Amino acid sequence: MEATEDIIINKVANSGLVTLDLEELYAKGERVIYDLKDNLFMGMILKEKDFREFLKTHDWEQYRNKNIAIICSEDAIVPTWAYMLLTLKLQPVANTIVFGDLKELENKLFYEAIAKINPEEYRNARVVIKGCSKVPVPTSAYVEITRILQPVAQSLMFGEPCSTVPLYKKPK
Repeated sequence: MEATEDIIINKVANSGLVTLDLEELYAKGERVIYDLKDNLFMGMILKEKDFREFLKTHDWEQYRNKNIAIICSEDAIVPTWAYMLLTLKLQPVANTIVFGDLKELENKLFYEAIAKINPEEYRNARVVIKGCSKVPVPTSAYVEITRILQPVAQSLMFGEPCSTVPLYKKPK
């Protein structure tokens, strides 16, 4: 009797699927909240003269290469120009600045990364948008990548190449 060799075929590798892992777009740099409440007089109002003095003397280097979310956690009326002045001080040192919480910051970081993707690289491709990651990928990033790739991709799937959820297939 002849021995038969069992050949293992990697069907996933031969499927022609292109995997897109949004985790790879995770922006480097610490995420920091700058809370304007610390600049309020008696926790209620922002005094322009005091604020401008603070802006001149504060050590802005501590924000170097960080991603900054600007908020005011107190229920106070903060003039728009205060956020603008703060941004002018942060701009030379920070990676990214956003008005809003850490969720808004993460959304912006992913939107900026997705905007650098060339959709043409996925033209007529069968794309699997990877679902599991070691870093938090916001749902908004999945929505944005779907919006960007749907016009060019042959098909879109979510999950892992061995177990996908079909999302879209280009009509013939």
